[in-house]
Amino acid sequence: MKGALRLLYPPQCVSCGAPVAGGGDDPGQLCPDCFPDTRFITGAACGRCGVPLPDDGTGADDPTLTCDDCLTMARPWQAGRAAMVYSGTGRKLVLALKHGDRPDLAPALAAWLARAAAPLVRPGTIVAPVPLHLRRLLKRRYNQAALISGRVARTHGAAHLPGLLVRRRHTPGQDHRGVGDRFANIAGALAVNPRHAAALAGRPVLLIDDVMASGATMAAATEALLAAGSGPVSVAVLARAVKDD
Repeated sequence: MKGALRLLYPPQCVSCGAPVAGGGDDPGQLCPDCFPDTRFITGAACGRCGVPLPDDGTGADDPTLTCDDCLTMARPWQAGRAAMVYSGTGRKLVLALKHGDRPDLAPALAAWLARAAAPLVRPGTIVAPVPLHLRRLLKRRYNQAALISGRVARTHGAAHLPGLLVRRRHTPGQDHRGVGDRFANIAGALAVNPRHAAALAGRPVLLIDDVMASGATMAAATEALLAAGSGPVSVAVLARAVKDD
């Protein structure tokens, strides 16, 4: 059956749709043109926020590596990972999922994030997305973070609570804001859904979102979880914004 489907629907690049070689079981295949333009974070990276760091080949798996921002800025979460840098093909795919009405991209992007987030999943982990406000959800029709987090949870056999967090108020977009404005914009906007408070008690949480820039949204979500009595919180994002980009 799979062979027949590959004849009818040959594997395509997840980014541009060009034909790609190999089997069709991997939803995240990239063509030779798009792959070099996708900066996967596989070497040395900050163990707190996932940003790539200069790599001499000795620190790729060192969770104690910390970037300058995380040394100077309080991070309420325990550890963080990112699948790729928010530039090139990675940025194109994230924006297509988020604003381009392309929920079909979720399986491929979730597979990449599930691999990156694997070290953060422990027994009893709850996987949850950063929520959208109802106004934005009605406009977009889906929460891109929830599409990703559900698949990450299934990959690792973890519990998925897409409604664990709620938005108390609508917040303007974070784009084109300074770091201080980003934190002020999101302050107090996120809270734990009372229906899930009992299930949360003492359990580790893996927060999922599409992009991290300053970390303001993840910080607000983490603070809400910890205030509600969660265990340690880790974060994982599809793409990490990097200053050089």
